[in-house]
Amino acid sequence: MSMLVDALGTLHQPYEADAEAGAGPRIVSLVPSITELLCELGLSRYLVGRTGFCIHPKSVVQDIPKIGGTKDVNIEKIRQLAPTHLIVNIDENEKPTVETLAQFIPHVIVTHPLVPRDNLALYQLLGGIFGVQEKAQELCIQFEAAYAALDPVPDHTQSVVYCIWQDPWMTVSRDTYIAAMLALIGWQIWSPPNSILRYPGFQWSSAVEHPIDRVLLSTEPYRFTETHVDALEKQLGLPVQLVDGEMLSWYGSRAIAGLQYLRGLSKQ
Repeated sequence: MSMLVDALGTLHQPYEADAEAGAGPRIVSLVPSITELLCELGLSRYLVGRTGFCIHPKSVVQDIPKIGGTKDVNIEKIRQLAPTHLIVNIDENEKPTVETLAQFIPHVIVTHPLVPRDNLALYQLLGGIFGVQEKAQELCIQFEAAYAALDPVPDHTQSVVYCIWQDPWMTVSRDTYIAAMLALIGWQIWSPPNSILRYPGFQWSSAVEHPIDRVLLSTEPYRFTETHVDALEKQLGLPVQLVDGEMLSWYGSRAIAGLQYLRGLSKQ
């Protein structure tokens, strides 16, 4: 079995339940896409806490206690849940909060997928820790099939602005998971020159100075709609389209459907 190493290089051991108590792990997930992945791996019965943004699969997570948001976590509520494992993400969760939780949660698993193929290691990491390697391998096979079904990256790439917020306008940098997903179909992210931020703000005046082929408005975290699309198209005179933010930014099991979604985008 491969070593179970998380994004911080921490080595994890497969969880061994207390034979006398007969108890399984008690998992708190602060990452919406990981919560969905844990359910897909058949581990929902071990989830004792989730964020309010952990909304998939709805029929399953509705019975799991909420412990706040991804950044405004109710630490005392988590303490009362007595978790054995905490799953966090470098981008989505605050480091001081995680450090506080680590004082009383034995096992903290840190995730940070940066490119689509990082999902394979993520499946194997969680599958190995929680004893569901076979299910994790099934997801790996499904991912590889969806990845292989993508058309070759075209010779002519497109430059796109991917919007995640307005007032102020914000986009993503080229070293994000979203950018890596779009690069699979030859859509290259535009981001503000010289910015070191992963999610920088920008002005449309600076964006339109470059040859932009299209603007993408994501359905999350800001809830862009077709109304926003129509207004921005009139303002910029550029093609603008609404895209499913979950399909392009959620890793975990959602990434498999995300690759299939990408294939559809590439035809547009």
